[in-house]
Amino acid sequence: MNKLKVAVIGNGSIAKYRHIPEYASREDVEFVAFCDFTIELAEANVEQFGGKAYTSYEELLANEEVDVVSVCTQNVDHAKVSIAAANAGAHVLCEKPMATSLDDAKAMIKAAKENNVQLMIGHNQRLMPPHVKAKEVLQSGRLGKVLTFKTTFGHGGPDAWSVQGDESWFFDKSKAFVGAMGDLGVHKIDLIRWLFDEEVSEVAAFVETLDKQGDVDDNATCLLRMQGGAIGTMAASWTYYKGEDNTTSVYCENGVLEIKDNANEQVVVRLNNGTVERYQVGAIATNDAGGQSSSGVIDAFLDGIIEGTEPVISGEEGMKSLNVVLAALESAETRAFVKVN
Repeated sequence: MNKLKVAVIGNGSIAKYRHIPEYASREDVEFVAFCDFTIELAEANVEQFGGKAYTSYEELLANEEVDVVSVCTQNVDHAKVSIAAANAGAHVLCEKPMATSLDDAKAMIKAAKENNVQLMIGHNQRLMPPHVKAKEVLQSGRLGKVLTFKTTFGHGGPDAWSVQGDESWFFDKSKAFVGAMGDLGVHKIDLIRWLFDEEVSEVAAFVETLDKQGDVDDNATCLLRMQGGAIGTMAASWTYYKGEDNTTSVYCENGVLEIKDNANEQVVVRLNNGTVERYQVGAIATNDAGGQSSSGVIDAFLDGIIEGTEPVISGEEGMKSLNVVLAALESAETRAFVKVN
């Protein structure tokens, strides 16, 4: 069996806890290179998994034969690294937010198409078992029309999780571009778009720095109007110091759908007729080390490459979610409702 040759560019926590172990769990891949500005991080991975360590992604792509690249860099480098990898003939899995502008996102999509490689964006919330079950419930039609919703994603912040701690690039706008809104908010925006199979049409937002150091937001609260008419709220936070919250409630004509992040039950359907359905389908992956190795992203990415199918989370989908983030940032700055084109 010819193994897919994998390079991981950016060796921080998202690579350490999700990408690398998920690749390592498969027998059909081989690590050929690790790249990070901090060479010690790359060298530690080489020692454990093999391959060669680099500090320059350009040098890596010029010197190694690579089939697959995971782009786990600081946000502002996502586009240029992804484009370079695609131009080198590699399939690309890029972390979110995929880029810092629509022009960059379009350039990433164009590079993948021109080089006949796949571009997938790591919006892992779509693949979490509770969210898959919730979409199945909504698609069944028994809840009727979606009227309102609320969704939240928060934890104590990247300073408690990033390999760099308080000095993490997450807090530097020149490297991160955006804070909690881009780190967590984009996940829940993507989730809502996917759950409802429709786009956000209008957004109003507060995107604020309330408690963390740095020059990016640590909290964002958005009001979203969907194309189908439903309205709801999305909250993203780095200041949930008492524990992570990754929950969603959808209020419909015939009842309510609750997506929970606890071990006992993950999806609850409460119908207006008094019927209650409870589902234990598997937990949502969390930001502790134990919750990082089962996102399903790597399997979906590699299986799509092997089978020659379209990425389950395409560049186009990543760009649509990014577009809502950009609209939210505009709303926060202008203090006005912003239509999403």
